Amino acid sequence: MDFTLNDEQVAIRDTCREFAEREIKPRAEKMDATGEFPYDLIRQMGELGLMGIPFPEAYGGAGADFFSYCLALEEISRADVSVGITLEAHTSLGTMPFYLFGSTEQKERYLPVLTRGEQLWSFGLTEPEAGSDSGGTHTRAVLQEGQWHINGSKCFITNAGTAMTGGVTIAAATGTRADGRKEISNLIVPKDTSGYVIGNPYKKMGWKASDTRPLAFEDCVIPAENILGQRGDGFRQFMQILDGGRIAIAALAVGLAQACLDESLSYARQRRQFGQPIGAFQAIQFKLADMATEVELARLMYYKAAWLHMRGESYTREAAMAKLFASETAKRAADQAVQIHGGYGFMDEYPVSRYWRNVKAIEIGEGTSEVQRMIIAKQLGF
Repeated sequence: MDFTLNDEQVAIRDTCREFAEREIKPRAEKMDATGEFPYDLIRQMGELGLMGIPFPEAYGGAGADFFSYCLALEEISRADVSVGITLEAHTSLGTMPFYLFGSTEQKERYLPVLTRGEQLWSFGLTEPEAGSDSGGTHTRAVLQEGQWHINGSKCFITNAGTAMTGGVTIAAATGTRADGRKEISNLIVPKDTSGYVIGNPYKKMGWKASDTRPLAFEDCVIPAENILGQRGDGFRQFMQILDGGRIAIAALAVGLAQACLDESLSYARQRRQFGQPIGAFQAIQFKLADMATEVELARLMYYKAAWLHMRGESYTREAAMAKLFASETAKRAADQAVQIHGGYGFMDEYPVSRYWRNVKAIEIGEGTSEVQRMIIAKQLGF
């Protein structure tokens, strides 16, 4: 196992780091204050090829590997996690289902505009009464005379309502299986479909510059061919999608944790108390040492999960471990960063205040920490 980056991976990482430092980080505070979606940044990322990193050039993508995509996410999220989650949700949840499960016609129709960043796409799984219990989907779709009639709702959906959004792929109950359980299928709903209602954006504690909304489907009608893959394959599909997405979220979490460490190191060198920088005190040094150790361990965990993913080996356990450890590492790093900054860490003028608010969602999205522990325990035989 060799995690030495090849030339292409180094180039992608460095390109993202430079772009993030130059274009994203200087605007992060203002984006957090206003909550405005950064259309120009997303378009620039599309022009750089960042919105389609792990997809083939034949479909407009960059033709890079999954590991490169994770490296990009770490660097972008290190500057601002709102932009990072926009990239992650678009790639892992919006575009990836088309690539993995779409028909040739669907790939040719949807992938090029998505991989080039000309459009965003969202994935609708979570509902008011079905989040961690994803098999408890209440949204229903009935096939009548060659059309799906959809009724239901979704919540906490990222990238669903921007001016760039092309539509959403949703999980819906399309019937009943032989064992009496719900038959779940994934359906493609373009943005301008009649009966598809996009709600107002949520007022959030963090990730304020990302687009997150509820969706409603009121006798929403789409053609029969707007099904992704085979009927009844929806549960298997989104479980595979979430496995890959958890590695990506782990990379995003490492980026935020690294940002907490970066700011803490800088502050510890500048802030003086009792006639010397606070970094001279062992109490602060130990906090920084623990942060650096955990960040590096979290990074290595997502590296391993991404490596297994690219080798075609089983990675469900490692993806859950990476997401769990990286998200909780980021939470601890944000907490310690605020502590190191003292009273200033409580003020929004300092980035660590924003990091502390942004970090909590990482322990919740794409499977809570509790769900990750359930997955790990199941992989251990329980």
